[in-house]
Amino acid sequence: MRLLDKIWEMAKSDVQRIVLPEGNEERTIRATEIILKDKMADIILVGNEEEIRNKAKEMCVNIDDAKIVDPEKSEKYEEYVNLFFELRKNKGMTLEKAREIIKDQMYFGTMMLKCGDADGLVSGAVHTTADLLRPGMQIIKTSPGRKIVSSFFIMDVPNREYGDNGIMFFADSAVNPNPNAEELACIAISTADNASSLTGAEPRVALLSFSSMGSAKHELVDKVVEASRIANELRPDLLIEGELQLDTAIVPNVCKSKAPNSKLQGRANVLIFPDLQAGNIGYKLVQRLANAEAIGPICQGFAKPLNDLSRGCSVSDITNMVAVTSVQAQKSKQ
Repeated sequence: MRLLDKIWEMAKSDVQRIVLPEGNEERTIRATEIILKDKMADIILVGNEEEIRNKAKEMCVNIDDAKIVDPEKSEKYEEYVNLFFELRKNKGMTLEKAREIIKDQMYFGTMMLKCGDADGLVSGAVHTTADLLRPGMQIIKTSPGRKIVSSFFIMDVPNREYGDNGIMFFADSAVNPNPNAEELACIAISTADNASSLTGAEPRVALLSFSSMGSAKHELVDKVVEASRIANELRPDLLIEGELQLDTAIVPNVCKSKAPNSKLQGRANVLIFPDLQAGNIGYKLVQRLANAEAIGPICQGFAKPLNDLSRGCSVSDITNMVAVTSVQAQKSKQ
């Protein structure tokens, strides 16, 4: 069974309420029909109900079981306005500004998540990543013990030789341009925890560099070494190692030669890139050259699950991200 199929089954085992702020967007409406038909999640669409239902009817799409919430008509509107004002008043927020901001579908959806009226949020078919992250950081904020929001990709590689039968986690490939050592350690821990919760496999984490266990000296290497030290100090229960070159991290024979004392033994399934340039290039190389399926970017580090989409996303991209977000919501409640 493909990993995505397993994630769908996990999502269906404990149905979560996922809010889609882009309620009148056509791909979102089509995805809603699929999700509801498969009983994978309860969907909340944000927007004008008459407009959304009319559009669904024109598209011959059945979204009868979706809950649709219009921000300005919602009984929760004033509650959300007042809470947002309290959260941001030290930043110069006024009630008047708050009333205008909460009319925005992204902010309203994020407030639903904050107040427990939804379990997860997925957006990005129309909005940019910044449009998602801004209300996320202002309202949801980071989870306890997490100092940074980051992202990861699940890479499903047809060549099953590496990772866990071809499944690997890459981070950070979408959010942080140049994390420092402490931030890199946090990214490693967050990704390891997500790898465990989404696959059930033991995370084996390699912090990547152009050096393996001291083979090169440079301040860029020093950052990765320090990140490894911090991560192991914070989470001694996890198998995290670095600095390692990519081939040392994932090829057992190379590891025996370059890092014979490595605990990973060339069997890493979680790869932590030293910066965004490397991470973004890395996942796209594997996606294109190895014909791998890249699932993501999936956000991590928020106190509650919210995830981004590409504006070029397909309907299946939306349904799959809702499934991932549902599983993250399940795990956040445990």
